Order: sequence, then C-alpha cells, then structure tokens
Amino acid sequence: MPVLLYDRQAALQYAHRWAYSRNPAYYDYENLGGDCTNFASQCLYAGTGVMNLTPTYGWYYLDANQKSPSWTGVPYFYNFITRQEESRGPFGVETTIEGIEPADFVQLRFRGTTFGHTPVVVEVGNPPTLENTLVAAHSYDADWRPLSTYFFEEIRYLHILGAYPPEFSPPPRSPML
Repeated sequence: MPVLLYDRQAALQYAHRWAYSRNPAYYDYENLGGDCTNFASQCLYAGTGVMNLTPTYGWYYLDANQKSPSWTGVPYFYNFITRQEESRGPFGVETTIEGIEPADFVQLRFRGTTFGHTPVVVEVGNPPTLENTLVAAHSYDADWRPLSTYFFEEIRYLHILGAYPPEFSPPPRSPML
C-alpha cells in the first residue's frame, strides 16, 4: 500500500496555533479526563489529513460523542499508531529520544502502570536530551516546554512514519486551522 508523507510543518503550525486555546471544531475533554491526546490527534490529523473510521479500533473524530478511543485515550493512541496491519490512517514506531523529530509524540507515565499524557514534540536539540526536547500540550497547556520539566516515572517516544491513504471516501470534514 502506498504511504502518504507526514506534513510535519502543518502539524507543528497547528500545535503552536492551538497550544494555549481550543479549536472550536473539536470538543474540549479537559474536564473529562484531559485533553492531551485529543490535542495530539488534532496535530497528527493536521499533518496527515487521514482518519480511520473503523468503529472501536480506528482513529477518528466526528463529534464529541462519535470518536474512537484512540483519538483521546493515551494507551489507545499508542496502540493505533504502532499497529502492525496496513490500515487507513497515520502510523509510526516506538523509538528512542535519538529517533524523534519535531511533530512526533512522547507519552509519559506519571504513576501506576498506565501512560497518561501525550505531548507533541515541537523541537529537538542536537544531541537530543530531556532539556532540549521541547513539547506542546493540552492538559497543563504548554508550548516550547522542555521535557525535563515534567516529573514522570517512564517515557516513550513515538516516531510517525506517514499515513496509509483512504481506501474509500475522504474524512467527513476538515478542522479549522
């Protein structure tokens, strides 16, 4: 299956535009467990333009009540992005800090066994460190925030490789930028 390029610049522009506010095209889940992965998904969608409308296991947002668990849930986002099958939508791999680029994602586990936060990488130093890897995020809104300022127990890095193109009709709508 051909692969669409990930427009990292579009994802970064979106991240900076909406880091401290909310795009009215999307529901704000801040009071329902957090908005971080919703924001990450919006950034990823801005860079790929492809959703996967498969019920339950896809990656999509139609409205506040019609969305996949992977659009807003940290572990589900990870599972969708790192899936092995070639199905419509963005995909990537877990990597190290040396393998990330701007517009990739990190996930943080604060306590317990579940990862609970998905910031968007906006800048990576050379060589990359927690001090010079900067992120944008919702739920504790931030832009250009060093990873070293988070207190976490574990971190994982997600490198986006591209997106598998639509096999049928295009996504139902395009978000406002």
